[in-house]
Amino acid sequence: MPRALITGCSTGIGRATAVELTKRGFDVVATARKPATLDDLDVAGKLALDVDSDASVAAAVGAAGAIDVLVNNAGFGVVGPVERVPLAEVKRMFETNVFGVIRMVQAVLPQMRERGSGTIVNVTSLAGRVVPPLDGFYGATKFAVEGFSEALHYEMSHFGIRVVLVEPGVIETQFGANEHVYGDDAAPYDELAAKWEAARTRIPGAADQPPGPELVALTIADAIEASAHTLRHPVGPDAELVTSIRSQLDDAAFEATMRETLAFDW
Repeated sequence: MPRALITGCSTGIGRATAVELTKRGFDVVATARKPATLDDLDVAGKLALDVDSDASVAAAVGAAGAIDVLVNNAGFGVVGPVERVPLAEVKRMFETNVFGVIRMVQAVLPQMRERGSGTIVNVTSLAGRVVPPLDGFYGATKFAVEGFSEALHYEMSHFGIRVVLVEPGVIETQFGANEHVYGDDAAPYDELAAKWEAARTRIPGAADQPPGPELVALTIADAIEASAHTLRHPVGPDAELVTSIRSQLDDAAFEATMRETLAFDW
């Protein structure tokens, strides 16, 4: 039975992925900073894990044993104009969203490489492909993970290890409630925040009820079990549409298309 270790399982995508992989016969080790949040989760194993801590990562990976699949899902968002987000908050987000992923990857790669098999799934975001206003630093963390994951794909395919990037758009989770927002409630950026809030509702599919985390979990599970490997997996109607348009246009044409589509005049 393959064993999957998943980070950030207290809510949302991580929890849904733990449930989905368990249904498919995986021996799931669910992790969270506060293990009490996992009490009602029916999985094979549960561990405390703080991806910001070298010691915590080493302890969790050691306790998990042989890991066939690593799903890096833990992360959070900091929102606001580049000028006004405190640098300390930017560093804190990079510590979790980027260096936390790197810690996990470096901790499990040796055993996967020695076995000649394994899958690493890094959950990024549509913001890892296209960054809207006020999301600059969150997008930067996801661009960073996209970047080193692409290199990792080239490095690890030689050893029989798959690297998968899962890129959700807007998903109905508690992620937004946990975002930290800075500097968009006063001039001049309050005007930008209002304009962008109106514009984002015009993204095709955005007016509908966003899909739940189960859709992302299905994408992750399908990618792990697929016979053919695909590196990038946009999830949700907005992510699929925007990444498709972005891949077909140069920078100027893409910006003009999105401005017209969203009636965004900032």
